Amino acid sequence: MYKEYDYSTEILMYHNEKHSPPRTSKNMEDSSTKVQNFILGLWGVRYQVKEVQRSIAFYTKMLGFNLDLQNLPAFGQVSIGDLKLILSGPGASGSRSMPDGRQQEPGGWNRIVLQAQDLPTRIAELKKEGVRFRNEMEVGPGGRQIQVEDPDGNPIELFEPARR
Repeated sequence: MYKEYDYSTEILMYHNEKHSPPRTSKNMEDSSTKVQNFILGLWGVRYQVKEVQRSIAFYTKMLGFNLDLQNLPAFGQVSIGDLKLILSGPGASGSRSMPDGRQQEPGGWNRIVLQAQDLPTRIAELKKEGVRFRNEMEVGPGGRQIQVEDPDGNPIELFEPARR
């Protein structure tokens, strides 16, 4: 059930923002320092998957990740460079339902971006292996990119920066 939303706080915040003095770097620094002190850094990216073992095989065999941890069937962690990818299957603590009943599930459009080299050759190799692609290679001023999906539909962008 949805509860009625009280807009009064949001309106008050908007009013205060419009009628308060502009933020200076000093007071912005003070407020952000207080809020962010508990963040130590990036741990990794979590993907919801249906079969952890299948996902581990995909990331290690198709994309060259290293296997860090596995607790099958619920959990696995793979890494490449500084990126840790946490794979949460059914039954993992990172896959439990939200308090409002929503289920965490694979897919979506947010994605990890992996730097690649010789992208056209790699695309051809992955196509031969049966990897699913969301699009064709795109080329822009920043480089070339293409989106692939892991076995559960989680998106991965392969990106080759433009030569400078």
